[in-house]
Amino acid sequence: MMDLNKKQSKPREKVMFMSLLLSAPGPIVTGIPAIMSHSATQIADFLRRTAELVALFVSWWVYRNLERSEIHEDDYRTRMEHIANFTVSGAMICSGIAMFVVGVSRFFVYKINGSVIMGLIIAILGVVTNSWFWWRYRNMIREKFNPVISGQEKLYRAKTCVDLCVVIALTSVAVAPYHIVTQYIDAVGCVIVAFYLMHNGVDMLPKKKKAEN
Repeated sequence: MMDLNKKQSKPREKVMFMSLLLSAPGPIVTGIPAIMSHSATQIADFLRRTAELVALFVSWWVYRNLERSEIHEDDYRTRMEHIANFTVSGAMICSGIAMFVVGVSRFFVYKINGSVIMGLIIAILGVVTNSWFWWRYRNMIREKFNPVISGQEKLYRAKTCVDLCVVIALTSVAVAPYHIVTQYIDAVGCVIVAFYLMHNGVDMLPKKKKAEN
């Protein structure tokens, strides 16, 4: 049984580390175009990816340490798993709040400078990549449930849905940047994504409390 767990944990850790490496350039790549374009969706996308990168690192670090640790007490493992999932939840909520504030502000102030093509390309690649990780983590959970892996599955499900909204919003900005409708697509898309993130983030909190009782 111990050998089986080790065989399962190593591929899972590699997938988590791979997702961390692929997400690492995200804040830089999206941050520069966001500063240049002032697109609400693109700025919020940069804030979201930064918060998610922190959550991915903490989750990978916790999973890695739990699988390699010689401490087997349930309280210790539960506490570490809660730290990982609480970080994921916090990343979703903070990203949602940031996106909501930026989105609402764009209803009143809207100005496009520069191109959103780079951000659009990154968002499209994000849909493809995040969909694969979402599918991969779902399969891991079906094989053997793990709270940290479950948190990653929820995070990548949210990331995939968010990237789809970002693609729609940025496509409208790229096609018709100065059309009056584009302003509201940019802002509304940002607000919709914000509520989705906050809903998913809050949805993870009761499970943490329930596990403690």
